[in-house]
Amino acid sequence: MASPKSWIKAARLRTLPLALSGIIMGCGLAWFYGSINWLVSLLAIATAIFIQVFSNFANDYGDSQKGTDNEFRVGPARTVQSGEISKKEMKLGMFVIGILSFILGVWLVYAGTWHISKIVFLSFIGLGVLSLIAAYFYTAGKKSYGYVGLGDLAVFLFFGLLPVIGVFYLNTGYIQTAIVLPAISMGFFSTGVLNLNNMRDIENDQQSGKKTLAVRMGQKTSRIYHALIILLGWAAAVIFAINQFTSIHQWLFLLSLPLFTIDLTKVFRVKEASKLDPFLKRLALATLAFTLLFYSGLVLSNM
Repeated sequence: MASPKSWIKAARLRTLPLALSGIIMGCGLAWFYGSINWLVSLLAIATAIFIQVFSNFANDYGDSQKGTDNEFRVGPARTVQSGEISKKEMKLGMFVIGILSFILGVWLVYAGTWHISKIVFLSFIGLGVLSLIAAYFYTAGKKSYGYVGLGDLAVFLFFGLLPVIGVFYLNTGYIQTAIVLPAISMGFFSTGVLNLNNMRDIENDQQSGKKTLAVRMGQKTSRIYHALIILLGWAAAVIFAINQFTSIHQWLFLLSLPLFTIDLTKVFRVKEASKLDPFLKRLALATLAFTLLFYSGLVLSNM
């Protein structure tokens, strides 16, 4: 029987800051535009955590199925491949976390949309189910899209556009066009974390038949791609701050810029792919810092 320590390892808690960043951004934007619902915000945070854990369980299970988690893998050892958690136990774990995610998601969507429209309620339920399906089929199943280079697009959508715009709507009951820009920032920064992961694993993925964008582009081009998506993320945030300017507080997020620029410079200097691993956590934490500063600036601007 798997130990609690093994389940915590499989949950990969270091991925949670990234999962929460989009939710926090959506809440901050709702506050900025004058309509925050605390029940919706708390439920959104809880739901995001459970969906991320479900995704991590599915990723652990899926890569073990396809043999990608092996002795040549650079990152942290996975629990199914190492035998800490059996495939049967992981399936049960995915089922339990998936059900809890769905229950929380239904409660969240009910709190945010039932009073507006039953059609909107059902539409958001559909998006929630799609999120769980996308989390599973990233690496699990026979036709996992993460193995054909579609992971970057999925992360951009499910860590950027969907959480920011979705949480904003659940708080406010409407869509503000300008919030697409911060949503794009969240999407690009999150994609950057995935790209670092894929650059780190490029050799093993190539040998295992996992054709990520990094595998398709190669080390040199994937680093240029990495710089581009980080720069585009910052450009979107700056454009939003200029177009929606009401207070100097909105520029607080610039305090996180050194975290991005220093690491981006170092990424280009690293020669060995295995040494890219620490930069995943650092970019995830930099994204969270950016988000909290952006959130704080929005709140202070509306006080």
